[in-house]
Formats: sequence, C-alpha cells, structure tokens
Amino acid sequence: MNSRIIMYIMGLLLVCNASFMLFASIISFAMGDYVATDILMAALMTLSLGGLGMYAFRNHKKELRKREGFFIVGAGWLLLVFSGVLPYVFSGSVKGFENAFFETMSGYTTTGATVIDQIEILPKGILLWRSLTHWIGGMGIIVLAIAIIPLLGIGGMQLFAAEAPGPGGDKLHPRITDTAKRLWYIYVGYTLVETILLWGAGMSLFDALNHSLSTMSTGGFSTKNSSIAFWNDQPLIQYIIIVFMFLAGTNFVLSYYALTGKVQKVLQDDEFRFYFKLVIAFAIITALGIRYYSDLSAAQTGWDSIETAFRHGLFQVVAVITTTGFVTSDFTAWNSFLTVLFFGLMFAGGSSGSTSGGVKIVRHLLIIKNSLLEFKRSLHQNAIIPVRFNSRAVDKQIVDNVIGFFVLYMLLFIAGSAILALCGLDFETSIGGAASALGNVGPALGEINPVSTYAALPVAAKICLSVLMLLGRLELFTILILVSPSFWRKF
Repeated sequence: MNSRIIMYIMGLLLVCNASFMLFASIISFAMGDYVATDILMAALMTLSLGGLGMYAFRNHKKELRKREGFFIVGAGWLLLVFSGVLPYVFSGSVKGFENAFFETMSGYTTTGATVIDQIEILPKGILLWRSLTHWIGGMGIIVLAIAIIPLLGIGGMQLFAAEAPGPGGDKLHPRITDTAKRLWYIYVGYTLVETILLWGAGMSLFDALNHSLSTMSTGGFSTKNSSIAFWNDQPLIQYIIIVFMFLAGTNFVLSYYALTGKVQKVLQDDEFRFYFKLVIAFAIITALGIRYYSDLSAAQTGWDSIETAFRHGLFQVVAVITTTGFVTSDFTAWNSFLTVLFFGLMFAGGSSGSTSGGVKIVRHLLIIKNSLLEFKRSLHQNAIIPVRFNSRAVDKQIVDNVIGFFVLYMLLFIAGSAILALCGLDFETSIGGAASALGNVGPALGEINPVSTYAALPVAAKICLSVLMLLGRLELFTILILVSPSFWRKF
C-alpha cells in the first residue's frame, strides 16, 4: 500500500479533529468553564501530531486506490476516537479511560449510548464536545476530507466508496468532491435552521445548538439527564426535533433534489415512500398502544390525551428508526407489545445516504422484493425476473450483496448477544445492547433501558459494545475487510 499518503491523510484527519476541539475550547472559555484550558491542550496536542504527520509525509505519491481507501476509513475512525478521548481525559470529566473511550466511540459512531449518570453537572465545553463528536461522525469526517483532499492534488473517490458502501449510489455531481461539498452544505444548513427554530421555541441557545448537532447526526447525546423528556411540557420543541430527525434519516441526495425544486423525484423514490409509510404506520400503532394500554396519557382527557399519545408515539418511532435515540419516555415501560415493537425497529435503520445507522430501509426493501419474486421464479423457472428499484432493474450482484450483508448483520448480532451474556448480562440486556450498539441506536432494553446509562456494565461488555458500534457505523464490510487475510495478501 501507499503508506506515505495514508500517513499524510491521517495527519489531515487529526488536524480536522483538532479544529473542532479548538471551537469547543473557545466556547468553553467564553462561557467561563474551568475546562477550557484542558480542551485547548487536547486540541494543541492533536493539532501538533496531525501537522507533524502532514509535514513529514508531504512528499507522497498522489495515488489512492480502493485498498488504501478502506484502510484510511477504518484506521481513521479509530484515530479520531483515540484523539477524541483527550478532552475527557485531560478534564477528568469522565472517570476511567475505558469509560472515556466508550463515550467517545459512542459519539463518533452516533450511537448516543452514555456512561455519564449526571450529564447536567458536566462543564459546557465538555457537553459541546460530546455533541460535536456526533456531528463529526454523522456525515463522516472522511467525507469532509474528500472535499479538501483534491485541493491538495489527491482524488477522493476511493474514500467515498469505503465510507458509504451501501446499495444507494446516487450522486449530485459527476465529481465526488462537489458531491461531498453539497452534502456538507445541506448538513450545515439543516443544523443552523434547527438551532434557530429550537432557540425560538424556548430552548436556550446552547441547548438548541447541542441538540441540533445531535439530531442532524442521528446521535442522541443530550444536555439533560432526562433527554428530550425535559421538554415534555413544550410540544413545539419535540415536533421540531421530530421533523429534523426524519430529515436526517432521509437520503441527503433527496434533500438536495427537494431544495432545488425537484420534489417529484423525492415522491417517486421507492425507499423514501417505504420509509414514510413505515414511520406513519408504526407511529399510529404506537399511539394507540400508549392511548389505551399505557399510563402515559391517563391523567389527560379528550384531545390532550390523543395529542400526547400521538406525539410520544411519533417521536419514539422516528427516534428509533432513524437511530437518533432521543427519548421522551421509557418506551420499555409502556407495555410488552410496544417493547417488542421497538426492539424490532432497532434493526430498521433510516435511508441509505442518511446519517442514520442500522440495516437501512433500502436493504429491507430489496430483500422483501426479492423474497416475493421467489414465488414467481418458482412457478416460472426459466423466466428472468429481476428485482426493480425506482423502476430500474437491480443488478443481481447488488441483491446478493444485500442478502449477504443482512445475514452477516444477524450473525454479528447473535455473536454480540452471546459475548454480552458471557460478560454477565441478563438475556434482555444482552440482546438489547447488541441490537442497539450494532444499529447505533443508543437506548436499549433491560438494565440499559432508555432512562438508564451504560455506566454499570463491566469493562468487557463496554469493549464488546464499542466494537459493535464501529462495525455498525461503517456498515460491517469496511472493518471486516481489514481483518481478512486477503486484504493483506500481495497480488
């Protein structure tokens, strides 16, 4: 492999990470936090290492192949996590390196699982850094690098392929650099708009910014111990977050089409239509379950009771499907049926090309379509009946890839559940934790339900969950390819 260009890009990633740390330290200083210096030290150390790497390997062969792309994405994410731990370690805000590592991995992978019991006592600078790790990981700092690297004379197509290996391959522009830039413009724009709306709806500016960073990245870190339940008496805030969670879970390419007036392309997209129908159907089912089989709206009557049930149902369905993980209530306490329902939704995921985790809607749709076509193929064995997506035939290799991904995903879920059980966790906590971590959801079942934290878990369980988070965020293949012997074999 071209090791010099790998080291150069690693340095670039550290410099980018350090710039976000500097921003957090500036805000921390402006708000009078005692951790401003600690975050600044972390930023300067990261910046120095990154700058040294870029300088030492500045003379490199400007050739980036797919193999280097996979290695940079996998190793780059780990490098971001290890450097992102520094603000927690230097400030002492998270006790124990294993806890700081777990919190950082959860941040960059946009999982939102936390080991912090008392979030509201954390310094503002650390709260902002937690949210920024979400925001960096949401769209992927690798995509940011794609927009910058070509300016340095390096192509970025290989990085994009490794960062987003799913079946959805729509582009906004023939040049990958322009695609990355447009995606970031939309990402930043949505974040700013949501911040302004939440601020206007009653949140403080600081809370509005943090929750916007977490929403658009489908992360789930909050500045409040009770998450979005803190604003249960302010429905407008929760409806705003619902809208932007839904947008964050939608393919950003479709957002570009909608913003440029091509709304028809959005409405004709098979994945979006299935995603929208899925959200509405499960929201209605959940609202009915809350209304008639839960105590959540029992104290209210008439329209207030209906509105409360609908809002909480819609909020939690969107939060889990998009893998954002915000909570307005402990959905595992509503009733057994809804607990099973939300456990199933942890495997759904948002749209391809979104910031959400999980299996992704497009994969489920292709598997369903292919399964239904098997009936026709059984009757007409000589007929060639392709799976169609958006009125186009899908290549059989893509369908096979999707099926392989799903099988591998389920095997990893089973293996993760078994390892967590060996760590001493009960059955419900084991399967809930594995499903939540692999899908980058955040809240789970059992001991790590939506109103609990992961603090009490043994170190081995936290390591297992961290691995599952990384595998899920990079959609399995990117990491698993790196540990396969064929990747390192010379041809």
